[in-house]
Amino acid sequence: MTVSATRLFPLVLVLALALLTFWLERTVRDEEAHPSQRRHDPDYLVEQFVVTKFNAAGALESTVSAAKMVHYPDDDSTELVAPRVVQAKANEPRMTLSADRGAISQNGEELFLFGNALLVREAGGGRSEARMQSSFLHVIGARSLVRTDREVHFFESARTLSGRGMEYHNETSQLFLRNQVRARFEPAKKKPAAKR
Repeated sequence: MTVSATRLFPLVLVLALALLTFWLERTVRDEEAHPSQRRHDPDYLVEQFVVTKFNAAGALESTVSAAKMVHYPDDDSTELVAPRVVQAKANEPRMTLSADRGAISQNGEELFLFGNALLVREAGGGRSEARMQSSFLHVIGARSLVRTDREVHFFESARTLSGRGMEYHNETSQLFLRNQVRARFEPAKKKPAAKR
């Protein structure tokens, strides 16, 4: 079976027109986009940013603050400068987190802390104050969960722990270290015996 040029020409013409239409549609769509959608420029910023969250009973649950909050419309990202989080849920130790910079997830439920990230769990319930330091912390507020895949150092009274990869559940005060775990426990100091 042979195909003549007169039969093939209309097919080639239709294919060429379809490709041209596709190319024109893509070009026009890119040009119609607002300039802020094509560049990573902020659409707003807030200085001395503070958001407070209350539970159903009206009790304070958490506060997120930052020296500056910047929002970018092209990817709907939100960045924070010098963020600080205080979580004070009922029946949980009060937890304070801070870092050099941070980012909030699009749904606002997760916080990512970068640079000198510090978590402080206040003393209470028979436990002393605890501190965790890392270069990165991922906070999931609704689950009272803090985790990282980086190196972390944990300090609590007479014990020091470090490792790579961590998960901390504030609700139960459970700490899981994943890899390269090192620990140092100092013996409790004995009180001198009373003289008779």
